[in-house]
Amino acid sequence: MSYLMNFFGRKDDKALIQKTIIDLRQQVNTLEKKEEFCNKKIEEEERIARENAVKKKNIALAALKNKKRLENDLIQIAGKKEVLERQLSAIEDANLNKEVFKTMQRSGEVLKTIHGSLTVDKVDSIMSSINEQREIANEISEAISNPLNNGIMEDEDELKNELAELEQDVLNERLAGAEHVPTTSLASPLREDAPSRRVTVEEEDEDAELKALQAELAM
Repeated sequence: MSYLMNFFGRKDDKALIQKTIIDLRQQVNTLEKKEEFCNKKIEEEERIARENAVKKKNIALAALKNKKRLENDLIQIAGKKEVLERQLSAIEDANLNKEVFKTMQRSGEVLKTIHGSLTVDKVDSIMSSINEQREIANEISEAISNPLNNGIMEDEDELKNELAELEQDVLNERLAGAEHVPTTSLASPLREDAPSRRVTVEEEDEDAELKALQAELAM
């Protein structure tokens, strides 16, 4: 635990961590190259052993020995590479944890700065004051708007009366127009029937004169 505290507390720990990670990766790359070289040599020694297995057995036996030695080297290289990769992974994880820890620490300080002396009681007090002032503002608005509303209601009554009068005038005009239309429309038919009516009147006058003459002759 003390080692971790000292490790995280160094001023140049970031540079040291980066250098260590780079060195480990370089060592892993070197071992991978050696591993690749050993595999090629093993294939080559196996080919030599096959070619000389019948006629040149000494050469074939030497090739098999070299192959066996290379296989042992390959096992050691794989073990070393595994150790280095584990160390590299552990350092990278530790470095990540460190950065996360620093971020969390900074976030905590920022939250403290934002909150400052702010407490739940102060928030409740402020909210109560805001609600109180809001209620006062609503009461003031109602007090100011009520007289205006009364005046608006009175104006609406006058407008309704004026509208009723205007409506009655329009109806009267329409009614007068309806009475005037038949007179003009029936004028032409009456003029067309006028001659026939004059004939009827003349016939009635002639009948009256005839009846009067007959009465005088009877006397």
